[in-house]
Amino acid sequence: MLIQVCLYFYCKFLWRCLKFVMRKLTGRCELQRICYNTKPGASRTMKIETSLRDSKSKLLQTSVSVHPDAIEKTIEDIMELKKINPDINPQLGISLQACLLQIVGYRNLIADVEKLRREPYDSDNPQHEEMLLKLWKFLKPNTPLESRISKQWCEIGFQGDDPKTDFRGMGLLGLYNLQYFAERDATAAQQVLSDSLHPKCRDITKEEISKFSKAEWEKKRMDKAIGYSFAIVGINITDLAYNLLISGALKTHFYNIAPEAPTLSHFQQTFCYLMHEFHKFWIEEDPMDIMEFNRVREKFRKRIIKQLQNPDMALCPHFAASEGLINM
Repeated sequence: MLIQVCLYFYCKFLWRCLKFVMRKLTGRCELQRICYNTKPGASRTMKIETSLRDSKSKLLQTSVSVHPDAIEKTIEDIMELKKINPDINPQLGISLQACLLQIVGYRNLIADVEKLRREPYDSDNPQHEEMLLKLWKFLKPNTPLESRISKQWCEIGFQGDDPKTDFRGMGLLGLYNLQYFAERDATAAQQVLSDSLHPKCRDITKEEISKFSKAEWEKKRMDKAIGYSFAIVGINITDLAYNLLISGALKTHFYNIAPEAPTLSHFQQTFCYLMHEFHKFWIEEDPMDIMEFNRVREKFRKRIIKQLQNPDMALCPHFAASEGLINM
């Protein structure tokens, strides 16, 4: 343990020495070198974020968590601290502002998403009830809901006759995402719902047949389905998107597609993309039945994380809900 601590401080000391030498050789501080030598997007913003966070200056450390309205003043203070003339280096201030808007915006987005996740569904809240009823209307526009408490909810993938119990894990965030998908990309959402309700007869190999009795073979053959519970899977994919956000994995995506601060709409568009991709992935995986859901979901999660490790990656879906996305 002592060796690891010593090694950490030794490496940190070497890094500071290297930064000092680089500044003397180039005449530029680390922030300048990053802004001038790295293209806009996740690569630049993440390097700026690391540089600010790891700085020995309290001003630079706290700059990643300032209020959005204080960003301009913060940049002026940074330029003064670094003795950089803004008239000679006008591009630096512009680049730093773009990066800080994304960094601060990402932190604020986490707070907004967390607030929704922590708010439970309340059937006595008219706004909550209105959102739920709209979800039914968007997904089943030609089928009236007979009553608020109804087995009909199972038709869109809830587990019982009152959906409020299914929102416990993700709170209002799950409902917000499902309604956004159903409203903003109605055609695709209705198609995914339709697919999830229809079983698919599956050809079974000779190797599989040898493992089952005739009765088991018939059951397995007919149990195989595209199908899954649409709403429950939507809440589950909300959990996936939430964890990608909290872990920082979505920084790559948001820093590449949001020219300023990422917003809740960007998060919901990302959810729509994940729903599209998971649906395709589920069909490609061809699982035996719904009992394989956790395996397929974990494999899908690993694939998304691997994609997000590419600093140039942007999960830019081409469907109705993504029309508001703006690339850097």
